[in-house]
Amino acid sequence: MPGDTIVQFTISPYFVRMKTTPLIETHKALGARMTDFAGFNMPISYSSIQEEHLAVRRNVGIFDVSHMGEFFIRGKEALQLVQYVTTNDASRLAPGAAQYSCMPNEEGGIVDDLLVYRLPTGSPEEEYAFMLVVNAGNIEKDFKWIESHNTFQAELTDQSEQTGLLAVQGPKATEALQPLTQVPLDDLKFYTFTTGAFAGVENVIISATGYTGAGGFELYVPAERLVEVWQAILESGKQVDLLLVGLGARDPLRLEKGYCLYGNEIHDTTTPLEAGLGWITKFRKGDFVASDILRQQKEEGVKRKLVGFKVTDRRVPRQHYAIEDETGHYVGEVTSGSQSPSLGYPIGMGYVKTELASPGTRIVIATGRKKLEAEVVKMPFL
Repeated sequence: MPGDTIVQFTISPYFVRMKTTPLIETHKALGARMTDFAGFNMPISYSSIQEEHLAVRRNVGIFDVSHMGEFFIRGKEALQLVQYVTTNDASRLAPGAAQYSCMPNEEGGIVDDLLVYRLPTGSPEEEYAFMLVVNAGNIEKDFKWIESHNTFQAELTDQSEQTGLLAVQGPKATEALQPLTQVPLDDLKFYTFTTGAFAGVENVIISATGYTGAGGFELYVPAERLVEVWQAILESGKQVDLLLVGLGARDPLRLEKGYCLYGNEIHDTTTPLEAGLGWITKFRKGDFVASDILRQQKEEGVKRKLVGFKVTDRRVPRQHYAIEDETGHYVGEVTSGSQSPSLGYPIGMGYVKTELASPGTRIVIATGRKKLEAEVVKMPFL
């Protein structure tokens, strides 16, 4: 990525190279607290995580999420490749629509979760074209995975380094952004997108998507124009008190909405059916990677399920804490936990035995010396 930086950790005599986004110097100048996130030097917060979280829920905030990866798939058999490596049915997408999906591995685990965008095609011979947006820590792995299954007449390219991505999220996102574009933002329905001029930059993909559950937009911008677009949004956003938001607030925001995080709720040994992602696993579309394994699992039923829970104690549940039933027997493990700024009490997600997955079930979170009483609840939390 442009502007790679060298960071020396005091715990090691070695130098570790972290990638950066085009906004690295901007973040530093704005006083962001920086950290290593998926191999990128990213802002974790500017003020406080709680303040930034509540700004997104109640008003509007802006994130730099340019660490995410963008792949493009074109060619006569672009659809066939996407259909084979992902679980959702991309044939149902019209140009200008997007869908949430995941890529299963050969055993039915999850290589990554991703967004699939159906793009306008570049020529009459090209019926389908797609952009796939993948997690930052998985860019290289995902590209190799898709490439290894590309036995189709499809061209796969990685445009991650050339693409910047900003997320403007919250109920006042339209008010903050509309002065910068002629595109009628109110006309963009959830999980649709368009391409147009934005803040004087042509060919910006404006997408009504996000990872917060607060509404808003994501803007795919040429990397070399990202700084000026960021500055334009900050200036326009002054009228609605837009707040700078780091990645620290994204975790409780997505958790409150029950969104899975790769590396926590989903990974190479969890299946989409166990993770409650049966709604993006479409068997009727035909064969895809591990479709036979997942079909069998659906028929037989899963032995564990991902659930949400609230804690009656003030202490926050942490990833890998054991989950027990009321008799003290191990039944699963916490995958994510946080104090919910919106609700005012600790919440979490984790896997439990299927028979304990019903809302209202009492469970116990074992933190070591202390055990926290908790209750399975229906997600999203709000």
